[in-house]
Amino acid sequence: MTERNFKLIKGGLSYESGKEQRTFVSAFVTDTRLMGVVGLYIHWNIRSHKAASDFHQFFYFDAEEYGFETYRSIESSDTTEIKHIEQALIGGLGGKKVSLTQREATALIQSYVLMNHQFNTALPEGESEYKFLLETKIEMTSEERFELFKKQCTEVTSEYQAINYFLMRAFGKDFMAAEYLTCGDFPLDICPDIPVATLCKNSIEHFENENGTSYLCESLIEHDTSYALVITEITLSGFKITSFERRSSMQVSAVEAAMMLSRSEYVTVYDIVDDPDNFEVNFSKLTAGALLTLHDSGRLFLSFNKNNDHVGRQVFRLNEDVFGLYFVTDLEQLIIAAYNIKSIHAIEKELEKNSLANSLFLTAKYEFKEPVLYEFVQSGFEDFDDFLDFIKD
Repeated sequence: MTERNFKLIKGGLSYESGKEQRTFVSAFVTDTRLMGVVGLYIHWNIRSHKAASDFHQFFYFDAEEYGFETYRSIESSDTTEIKHIEQALIGGLGGKKVSLTQREATALIQSYVLMNHQFNTALPEGESEYKFLLETKIEMTSEERFELFKKQCTEVTSEYQAINYFLMRAFGKDFMAAEYLTCGDFPLDICPDIPVATLCKNSIEHFENENGTSYLCESLIEHDTSYALVITEITLSGFKITSFERRSSMQVSAVEAAMMLSRSEYVTVYDIVDDPDNFEVNFSKLTAGALLTLHDSGRLFLSFNKNNDHVGRQVFRLNEDVFGLYFVTDLEQLIIAAYNIKSIHAIEKELEKNSLANSLFLTAKYEFKEPVLYEFVQSGFEDFDDFLDFIKD
């Protein structure tokens, strides 16, 4: 999954939540555990001697390296404000919401806190607000733990999906999730010489042999800023992995990896012709829930797909969870980009329907054989046309 460094403004609490009377209202977890991350939400009703209020907690967990990574909270009944935090923190995970009981939600938090302790990783800020969830240890049976884990996992509905999820978890050394996708007893850590790695791309070919159908996988993985190409053979029964063998592996350079990951990029450029304040009001509605990063020449918004259907493709690319990009330059240009023609047309139509239509003047459309928007963002150029002239020369 694309790395997401969230930057949020936290809604403040006017009280020490541990001293209030809390009533559990609801909770949900995203069914994105097979991607290696999950989001958890808990809603409480808080009663004090002054008044009653709603308290909302959001947790972001990473199962590979960081454990309990991010925490946000808000005391509010404003659904728009609550939705904003939800979208910014867990809206880009691409999963569905699955209801949890208070016991299940508490057990989930405690399991990731334990992971932080094991990895000697500090807990996120705001511990005074969630420490009450850590005070009484939840003991679960093996059946309860399995059911809780199952709730965090989307249903696997194809061979390609099963293989890609399995390889993501295996290369990430997330063997609990990898084992969930298996049937039988065989080694899962077939690359002990390679540290925790991210599956950037995977191509699957199937062939028949005397034992039935096997799947040959060519996986480009990234670890410690290095790349490797790993060839594995996998067999399945239904949508469960029944064997996993490493055939070969080799290190590849960053340039070679970039060539393997290269794909077309569609770019549309607009001039912003409206009052900046008016533009910002309308633009913020369009990009609600998008990931914002700040750069020297402007602001980049990353919009994610609402599902993880790309995992079920024969050729899987990690960054295909991106729907589109919006870059607002300091010179009042809006540059949108997408990696397929369908998505760029959808973004353009959304701009036409949105009240932004009167704020923008279309100046150019491009199809590049490889992505260039990130290059522009990091180039130091302020004007996109000047940047294009430079790379042409």
